[in-house]
Amino acid sequence: MKNNQFINHTRRQFVIGAGSLSLLGSGLASAQGTATNLKISHQFPGGTIDEGDFRDRLVRRFAQAVEGRSNGAVKFQIYPGSSLMKVNAQFSAMRKGALDMSLFPIPYAGGEVTETNIGLMPALVTSYEQATKWKTADVGSMFNKLLAEKGIVILSWIWQAGGVASRSKALVSPEDAKGLKVRGGSKEFDMMLKDAGASVISLPSSEIYAAMQTGAMDAAFTSSTSFISFKLEELAKAYTGAQNKSYWFMLEPLIMSKKIFDALPPDHQKLLMAVGAEMEAYGMTEAKKDDIMAGQIYEKAGAKVFALDDTVVSKWRDIAARTAWKDFSDRNATCAALMKAAQQLI
Repeated sequence: MKNNQFINHTRRQFVIGAGSLSLLGSGLASAQGTATNLKISHQFPGGTIDEGDFRDRLVRRFAQAVEGRSNGAVKFQIYPGSSLMKVNAQFSAMRKGALDMSLFPIPYAGGEVTETNIGLMPALVTSYEQATKWKTADVGSMFNKLLAEKGIVILSWIWQAGGVASRSKALVSPEDAKGLKVRGGSKEFDMMLKDAGASVISLPSSEIYAAMQTGAMDAAFTSSTSFISFKLEELAKAYTGAQNKSYWFMLEPLIMSKKIFDALPPDHQKLLMAVGAEMEAYGMTEAKKDDIMAGQIYEKAGAKVFALDDTVVSKWRDIAARTAWKDFSDRNATCAALMKAAQQLI
């Protein structure tokens, strides 16, 4: 860490520490009248609290609510579009306390914490109703505990459905994948696609456009919202969306460094958790809207739009179960327990 970054980080930690010495009950400022300033980084396009990518809007709504209820004792700086740091660096930075918060695609941390790959396990979650049950079920309790041990606190459980856009032929059923260069979004999704005959490419969703534009990639899976925000309709000739069914569901929570969280006064901790929970209904509503809107945008742009049914989802689940699900469960006891608990919700 550079000297000036170290000084700024140390100063912030002192402010947080000073705040914890006083009773901040109704969100009053610290004993010295200094607000706690938290930084939120994410990879998605920036906008306003009312317009733009809903994930950026969700972060801004969260920040506004916390600032208001704390009477300005907790403030935020929001850095969209990977403007503060690259997306793949965020998880590690939060674990170390070098970054405060992020709205983060949790399987992106799979290289560092392999258990997080369950957050994009193909065909394990197939509806928002099922996804919503995770937080209070055994799988959610286990996942919360795991992340806490790794230095991460989940503030908001945000799930998104997704689909696949193609530069040429449609990718609907497993037999369509043969010979295509495809981005799945996680190691497990890639395993399923390989079994179906595709070759796979690994990169963040923010880099899909360039890869498709150059022909380095034929098709890409990502969330409906990313299909809108990253304007892939400009390149896609076919789109299979989540307007009906989906076997691509990603856990994309608002998370926080446990080191930073633990240094806050208890009242502020409770406030962050409370507002985070309130954002979950908003996130699901907006994600569902984008599932419908994405299909409309791609159809208007001239792409052939396809929807999934139970039969096609079942075909993908059969492949996923014998490849990705088995591989994940075989990695270690925690992975096996997480998978078993998640399957109880199917």
